[in-house]
This record gives sequence, C-alpha cells and structure tokens, in this order.
Amino acid sequence: METTRQQKISRLIQKELSNIFLLQTKATNGILISISAVRVTSDLSIARAYLSIFPQDKREELIKNINANSKAIRFDLGQKVRHQLRIVPELEFYVDDSLDYAERIDSLLDQ
Repeated sequence: METTRQQKISRLIQKELSNIFLLQTKATNGILISISAVRVTSDLSIARAYLSIFPQDKREELIKNINANSKAIRFDLGQKVRHQLRIVPELEFYVDDSLDYAERIDSLLDQ
C-alpha cells in the first residue's frame, strides 16, 4: 500500500520523465516512449518507471540504452524537480508489457 507522499512523488516523476522522453524522442522519427507507471519505494530512494515503447521490435534495444543513460536522465530530472524534492531517487526502467498481456488474453478468448 503506497502512502500519499509516495503517490504524489510518483505522479511528479511520471510527469517530468514524460516531458524528458518527449523532448528526446522528437529527434527520432517513428519512436514513441510513454511512461505508463512509476512506483517509488517506501524510503523514496528508488523509482521504478514502466515504459511503453513503440515500435515493439526496438523495445529491448531502447530499454538497454535508457538504462545505460539512467544517470543522465536522473540529472535532467533533478534539474526539473529540484524545488520539489530534496533527494532525487535512483531510476530503474522496465518494459511495461501489460498491453501485450491484454492482447494475449483477448486472442485466447477469441479462439
């Protein structure tokens, strides 16, 4: 069960990460990255961001690249939220596969 503070920080980080990825993906045509959820640990030290990436065939490559550059992304995030958060949490990025899971269930139900 997340506390109110965790939920507020999760929403703030989700909003700012979305803006960061929007600016970074404008330069690349045909790639869309959206933040579907952010979960913050109870001690506010780690934020896990779940990404939906389109096209799906570049998903693994992009997630590796994003995780390799997580320190630079954390720095950019810190510049944006420096007046709201005292300590910017470490960032971990994961692929959100909930849409794949829903499509698989739909295909199984259609059979």
